[in-house]
Amino acid sequence: MEKRSSKKYEIDMCNGPLLGKIMVFYIPLMLSGILQLLFNAADIVVVGRFAGNEALAAVGSTSSLTNLIVNLFIGLSVGANVLVARFYGAGQEGELKEMVQTAIATALAGGVILVFLGFFLSRPALGWMGTPEDVISHSVLYMRIYFAGMPFMMVYNFGSAVLRAVGDTKRPLYYLLIAGVVNVVLNLIFVIVFSMGVAGVAAATVVSQGISAALVVRCLFLTDSAYRLVLQGIKIVPDKLIKMIQIGVPAGMQGALFSVSNVLIQSSVNSFGSTAMAGNTAGSNIEGFVYTAMNAFHQAAISFSGQNYGARKYKRILRVLLICEGMVVVVGAVMGNAAYFFGGTLLQLYTTDPVVIEYGILRMSIICVPYFLCGIMDVVVGVLRGMGYAIMPMLVSLTGACLFRVVWIYTIFQSIRTLECLYYSYPISWTLTFLVHFVCFAVVYKKLLRRDPGIE
Repeated sequence: MEKRSSKKYEIDMCNGPLLGKIMVFYIPLMLSGILQLLFNAADIVVVGRFAGNEALAAVGSTSSLTNLIVNLFIGLSVGANVLVARFYGAGQEGELKEMVQTAIATALAGGVILVFLGFFLSRPALGWMGTPEDVISHSVLYMRIYFAGMPFMMVYNFGSAVLRAVGDTKRPLYYLLIAGVVNVVLNLIFVIVFSMGVAGVAAATVVSQGISAALVVRCLFLTDSAYRLVLQGIKIVPDKLIKMIQIGVPAGMQGALFSVSNVLIQSSVNSFGSTAMAGNTAGSNIEGFVYTAMNAFHQAAISFSGQNYGARKYKRILRVLLICEGMVVVVGAVMGNAAYFFGGTLLQLYTTDPVVIEYGILRMSIICVPYFLCGIMDVVVGVLRGMGYAIMPMLVSLTGACLFRVVWIYTIFQSIRTLECLYYSYPISWTLTFLVHFVCFAVVYKKLLRRDPGIE
């Protein structure tokens, strides 16, 4: 019975029409991301409404730094996703079992490391970013409590990566829903009833992450499929770890490199004061919903291309790319423009300060409207990663997006010190990076077909 209940969540990505299967994969994944953002938004709304602008700015100012520290380890879960999908598509059950055990063991080890990094790096790093004195103490407190939950976050991310690789995006959605409701309830209790401020928001997040991690681990323990997690078997298999590192570390470095440029941008935003920081935080939080809806196609591209690469069905990989690109343009353009159009109303959920709202709308007008450019860039990266190419996207992103933004900050922005000038670096960098990524895919795909002529 358990085997049947597990199989019904899995998707055969290597046979049959692709569009319907991609949408079946995409919708729960997109809803999971949006639910997660809604619960994160609840953190910001509760803090902004009941703890003041300084607390709101404190929570928002930590996001880019947190991503910088976490992304390298989260990138390893991309490696786990790609390899599980490849072994699953190729029907290599022994390899698949070892990969799952290695993924969870790596998640636990990485989570413990992140606890210490977050605790010791938070204050000096936030000080280097120029976080204002009226904000930094709140920011440090939030980060230290938040990072105490890193083992839970890592286990959930790696466990979800395993489930995504076999096409299961529904059960992670259910687990997030349960954990998120707990998060919102605890936010209200800790912040409003006990007046814990940013500490209450961070503590609620840690508890909810613990719940989601426990649920995904339970799922992996109970399944009868080849990706079943065995308690006695949780260990790092060296050759699987090496393969995961080869794919995951470049992916993590790419995320970290993006975060470096975002940290520099956040530092530049900080120079405009706490009010601009609060508006930037609220605006970027709304944009996060658009990004998450698009990023689900990036995740679909990884899993679908990974399974088909393992099954040596290369022509389906091109179809995966074209379908995901078309859908991400539609979703990104519609949601990005809708978010900006209703921006004034949406921002009022975060704050009643008209100046903060004005700053938020400014950001959304430049970044949110052309956000689909970021989506099409990420889909190409997802397909390349699914095919096992990790270093190439990292190098392209380093040059086309990260390095470009850093140069922009130290040249153009220094001449025109306005938030508008700062924000324009985003859409320009997305466009340049997408073009280079697409050329790389074309070269890799032709090489693949030449290597295995006659393969489907």
